[in-house]
Amino acid sequence: MPAPSVRSPNILFVFSDQQRWDTLGCYGQPLPVTPNLDRMAAEGVRFEYGFTCQPVCGPARACLQTGKYATETGVFHNDIALPRDEKTLAHYLSELGYEVGYIGKWHLASTGPAQNYRTKPVPPEWRGGYRDFWLAADVLEFTSHSEGGYLFDGAGNQVDFRGYRVDALTDFALDCLRTRKGDRPFFLFLSYLEPHHQNDRNRYEGPPGSRERFADFVPPGDLAPLPGDWPEQYPDYLGCCASLDYNLGRLRAELARLGLADSTVVFYTSDHGSHFRTRNSEYKRSCHDGCLRIPLLACGPGFEGGQVVSELVSLIDLPPAVLAAAGTDKPAAMRGRPLQELLAGAPPDWPQEVFAQISESQVGRAIRTKRWKYSVSVPGDTPRLGWNFPASDYYEEEFLYDLEADPHEQHNLVAAREYAEVRAELAETLKRRLVEAGENVPEIRPAG
Repeated sequence: MPAPSVRSPNILFVFSDQQRWDTLGCYGQPLPVTPNLDRMAAEGVRFEYGFTCQPVCGPARACLQTGKYATETGVFHNDIALPRDEKTLAHYLSELGYEVGYIGKWHLASTGPAQNYRTKPVPPEWRGGYRDFWLAADVLEFTSHSEGGYLFDGAGNQVDFRGYRVDALTDFALDCLRTRKGDRPFFLFLSYLEPHHQNDRNRYEGPPGSRERFADFVPPGDLAPLPGDWPEQYPDYLGCCASLDYNLGRLRAELARLGLADSTVVFYTSDHGSHFRTRNSEYKRSCHDGCLRIPLLACGPGFEGGQVVSELVSLIDLPPAVLAAAGTDKPAAMRGRPLQELLAGAPPDWPQEVFAQISESQVGRAIRTKRWKYSVSVPGDTPRLGWNFPASDYYEEEFLYDLEADPHEQHNLVAAREYAEVRAELAETLKRRLVEAGENVPEIRPAG
């Protein structure tokens, strides 16, 4: 790869965890939760239909770091380390002369009890190539709570913090920006935990006052008809999102103060959403939009003008977009396409669907078009089926939703005879996407 020119932009990648797209005002949130993100969208580019390619933390992160699907890297469920020979964004950008740094939740270093860095420093060889600056915890929810905890620096030293976790991670990022030498462009990946629930307390934890501040929330349409824990949890969830927004504002203000705003591309997205225990027993690992659909914004050089892109895009398209922002072409190993292709109008061959692999809760696959949601899974009641098997040679139809008539996915049409042709057509599209992701062509059986 050629070295970047002196005008190659800096890249700040801001990553939340478990954030629904509709928590942002620019996506329709009626409460004033995200004024800074809304401003970023108005100045940059908002991707209206952004989706994860793997709705669970570790696999989504592996996809984002490598540009490859979870079954290709082998990280198809949590608690699998990203193989050391996988080439990541950090490796590619280091070759281009970038200074590469990582702050926050990593979740790609541990594999079972034999390789357990959940509460210990991640060794350099398991950091995915982030060699210039490192301040992270492999599983941040195990080393901290919403108020206080610790991370580890590049030398393996424990670094304690106090106060709200989003504020503290932002403080670390601001210090990094202020103290770097500045002789090379930087790629800084800032990985927050919020609004992910706090595992050991089994609840979302917004800043103090969140329940009062967002008590009058409007229930999202997919949650309102269904039982789940959203009535009691959603105000704190919005509080987490408001804190992320406030701190995004701090980051952009500091870039401006340092004279870097016009030379820095900022990406903002999440690994997956949350369906608040309406679709299964927890918050993710399902094919529904509450889980798959994510916010996706970009601003800075190449992403300007308040544009709204209406094509469907995937988390798998972000690694090529990051490299395109740095001025280099997509490597052959990456599956997605640079989002920049869409900024002058959609090319005729842009995919009309997004593809997702679903694990842990099931061995599942799904596609989503503008109109249809279609998913399949391996039938069976083996308790850890989705933890033990990354893929299958056969699946059974599980869900079909007509998103034009049923945008909140309340009426499953998977067994309706009048939609047999629709299912057959979608099954062929799904098979094609499986092959494109390096999988075998499976048999897809009718529901039941």
